[in-house]
Amino acid sequence: MEPLCPAVLDLPGPLHRPYAARPRALRGPLELYLAEVGAQDEQALLWAQELLDGEERARARAFRRARDRDAYVIAHATLRALLGPLLGVRADELPLMREPCAGCGAPHGRPALRAPGLHFSLSHSGDLVLVALAGTPVGVDVEGLASAEAVRSAQCALHAAEVAELARLPAYERPAAFTRTWVRKEAYLKGLGTGLVRDPALDHVGTGDRPVSPSPRWTLRDVLVPAGYAAAVALRRE
Repeated sequence: MEPLCPAVLDLPGPLHRPYAARPRALRGPLELYLAEVGAQDEQALLWAQELLDGEERARARAFRRARDRDAYVIAHATLRALLGPLLGVRADELPLMREPCAGCGAPHGRPALRAPGLHFSLSHSGDLVLVALAGTPVGVDVEGLASAEAVRSAQCALHAAEVAELARLPAYERPAAFTRTWVRKEAYLKGLGTGLVRDPALDHVGTGDRPVSPSPRWTLRDVLVPAGYAAAVALRRE
């Protein structure tokens, strides 16, 4: 099964259109979009900042490194620019909310829409932003390649079968195998809505070239992203 290839999003285009003429339907059960932070110019960043709400702007200001701040701004503006046309509303007027935290129940969980029938997931790491849109619960994750030290220290977060699979690989192959395993787990747990509140070691997603679906109700696929990263998406079947 080949990895899914996301559409590369040109931010200045969608961000420059503040209004959506009418709602549009999803182009299938799943839409995937990729944005590269470093590819955006200063004008795109300015447009992106204008789309954020007060809470998002406060979160952006809290980042110490400009690169991290830009990534956050681009990620959340990208999400708004994609959701706006689907609902037929201005990107800066989306009915977004925070779901209850899966751990404590407080209203600081993942962002969601106050609108039925549309689900999304957002992930950003380093220079990449990945967004998934779907008609059923969905989770997406992108990560930079793990270090050898991270692989050694995170063994407890893997399923026993995955630990055994990694042990059979040459040392130089383990960082890539671990990273693709980790993004598969994160995507699935985001789709479930639990995040890492659920022990990631419970679910076997595999370390090989093809993911193993941890549940018959979910489809798990790798996503094609630039070298140095790994990504995956989990989609609940209807």
